[in-house]
Amino acid sequence: MQELNKEKGYEITKLCALAGVARSAYYKWLHWTPSARELEIHALAKEVKLRYDKRKGILGYRQMRTQLNRKLKKTYNKKRYYRIMRALELKAVIRKKRPHYVKASEIHVVENVMNRNFDANTPNIKWCTDVTELKYGNGRKAYLSAIIDVYDNSIVSWVLSHSNNNKLVMDTLKKAYKKNSGVTPLLQSDRGFQYTSHEYHRFHVKYGFMKSMSRVSRCLDNQPIERFWGTYKSESYYLTKFHTYEDVLKDVSEYIRYYNNYRYTECLDGLSPNEYRRTA
Repeated sequence: MQELNKEKGYEITKLCALAGVARSAYYKWLHWTPSARELEIHALAKEVKLRYDKRKGILGYRQMRTQLNRKLKKTYNKKRYYRIMRALELKAVIRKKRPHYVKASEIHVVENVMNRNFDANTPNIKWCTDVTELKYGNGRKAYLSAIIDVYDNSIVSWVLSHSNNNKLVMDTLKKAYKKNSGVTPLLQSDRGFQYTSHEYHRFHVKYGFMKSMSRVSRCLDNQPIERFWGTYKSESYYLTKFHTYEDVLKDVSEYIRYYNNYRYTECLDGLSPNEYRRTA
């Protein structure tokens, strides 16, 4: 209305009547000056939009609060971030369900010793491991194997491969023990063919870790690593179309670096997994 009044010379009274706005409301808006609180909210909303775009829409209001409060050295609560993100129509990426895999033959099977008790007072007491499938190009597949420490949810080691085989799992174990020699954690896995193989059993004897295996069709028995797969895929993998194996490798490497060092969470007192690990 202000532009039409100045540029075209239309009367404010007629413009207000056409728009269904009271003249008093128009003049109140015309002379309105934002309060200090409104300016603060506008500045925060700008930071929210910048952070949301930078992380490709993966941040919900809880992660947004943790990251921006840390950056801005503020203590804004979750409700403020929720209201701002709702006003800006910003939502975190919705996670997709993990596909089901065919159960393989079993040789060396053990019981579910972990029994969903994922509490640990120090690092390297309880680990969880698994392999997930990542598609790229025209129906091609890569396979990601990783070990997560339930103490701080940090990724202890990971390996990406063209093939889902014993070597993939054993290389993941070797990397974990190269960085954490001498530890003897309880290691949770599913009953996939790699984890019930003779080779995995030999590594169990060599390194001295305790084996624990999820029950059939009970993915919650290995919840920490399953949760990480969902987090990685929703926050990175599902957001990009990968054309080559190298593209997938780059994405996995960059995300795990971000996850271990810069993804701050409330359950770790607002620290990243590696920060929390260093406090132990």
